[in-house]
Amino acid sequence: MNASTTPRIAIIGAGPGGLTCARILQRHGVAATVYDQDASRSARDQGGTLDMHPDSGRRALREAGLLDEFMALARPEGRQMRLADREGRVVFDATPPESDAGADAEDGNPEIDRGRLRDLLLDSLEPGTVRWGRKLAHVEPLTAGVHRLYFAGGATVDADLVVGADGAWSKVRGRLSEARPVYTGVTFVETGLDDADSRHPVLAALTGDGTLMALDDNRGFIAQRNGHHHIRVYVGMRTDEHWYRTAGLDPADQGAVRDALLREFTGWGADLLRFITDSDTGYTNRPLYALPVPHTWRHTPGVTLLGDAAHLMSPFSGMGANLAMLDGADLARALIDGAATTDDAVRAYESLLLPRSAAAAEGAAEGIAGAFAPDSAAQVLAHVMQRH
Repeated sequence: MNASTTPRIAIIGAGPGGLTCARILQRHGVAATVYDQDASRSARDQGGTLDMHPDSGRRALREAGLLDEFMALARPEGRQMRLADREGRVVFDATPPESDAGADAEDGNPEIDRGRLRDLLLDSLEPGTVRWGRKLAHVEPLTAGVHRLYFAGGATVDADLVVGADGAWSKVRGRLSEARPVYTGVTFVETGLDDADSRHPVLAALTGDGTLMALDDNRGFIAQRNGHHHIRVYVGMRTDEHWYRTAGLDPADQGAVRDALLREFTGWGADLLRFITDSDTGYTNRPLYALPVPHTWRHTPGVTLLGDAAHLMSPFSGMGANLAMLDGADLARALIDGAATTDDAVRAYESLLLPRSAAAAEGAAEGIAGAFAPDSAAQVLAHVMQRH
């Protein structure tokens, strides 16, 4: 692209995918503005850890010129995977070989906290690229592929290309598709352990350096090492979407939520139950949603999607952030690689995005179905042993 043909690009959402796209565009002299509804970069917790895959997330970071910085921040030891039975006995423990556990390893999937990854991407952008406190209300088509963005509070922006990187409940997606996320049947209740090695040594030892999973009979625990000695815990159940209402619970009554969770896990091992009782952070209800598989749309000039806005899937794919970043990189590359028009570039990008996201989403649906099933312990053990 040259300056006379550079479109006005508006990226909605400052997640990994949107920021990756903006970063790569800027590296090649193409301006883009990112709009995010958060009041600031530190307005909310960014979630747990991510493993960056070499053919997707790390490929995108290399394209963004940030791979070395990522490797300096990543935790290769976080690749450890443990499985436990419902008594809390470890039945599978895979630790990366010493030969590829270093920070410069080319294979494997080193871990990084979501917040640190986001900060890495944000710090790589030109000042003023991200406009905080811009909550998108709706998108209105104007003429010849131009769209007007309406933000809460009355501000408007016109753009030649609107990139919906605005997550599960995307406002941009409505311009392309009538699809809405559907409840998967599984809910996570998130909790956590602070300063785990000194305050919760038994649970820290059980978790190990990476991720521990104990899944059986439609329920389970997933404990995940984060930075700063924090362990993030997901207590998972196949249950009604509004289970706490059905149980007559007030989500703000943390004691009542704890007791309800303990009842759900009657008969599980004492150490696993301590992931519930020893919480330092309280309990946050997180029902899991996914878009229909496959999620496709008719190409519309001037607007496209990436990441969860395009292919929201269960976390059992292990691909969400990796695919979002690859989406962002591929869209940026299409825009800077000399397509005749912006519309041609977006068409080329969507021809890559749609088939691969359908395949990943299908795998994610199979993954969560197997992880939360009557015989989930056997299914998960067989799957993980095959992978490792």
